[in-house]
Amino acid sequence: MCRNIRPLFNFDPPTTEDEIRKSAIQYVRKVSGFLKPSQANEAAFNQAIEETTATIQKLLDAMVTNQPPKDRAVEAAKARERYMARFA
Repeated sequence: MCRNIRPLFNFDPPTTEDEIRKSAIQYVRKVSGFLKPSQANEAAFNQAIEETTATIQKLLDAMVTNQPPKDRAVEAAKARERYMARFA
C-alpha cells in the first residue's frame, strides 16, 4: 500500500475531517492510478473520494482501544528518525 497514508486512529488531538479526506484522496488516487481524473471520470473519482471519506470516518468512530492516545509530535519525531536512519 501507499507509504504516504498514515494511521489515523487513536491520536491526541483526534484526527480531523481534513486528514481523513486527504487520506481518502490518496487512496483513490493510488487505486485508480490517476493523480487527476479526466473530465469523463471526474464524477466517479469525486464520488469515490466522498464514499471513502465516509467509510473511514465510520471505521474510526466504531473502533475502540484500551491504549492511551498517541502524541502526534512524538510519532512525527519517530518517523523522522526512521527516515534519517534509512536515507542517511
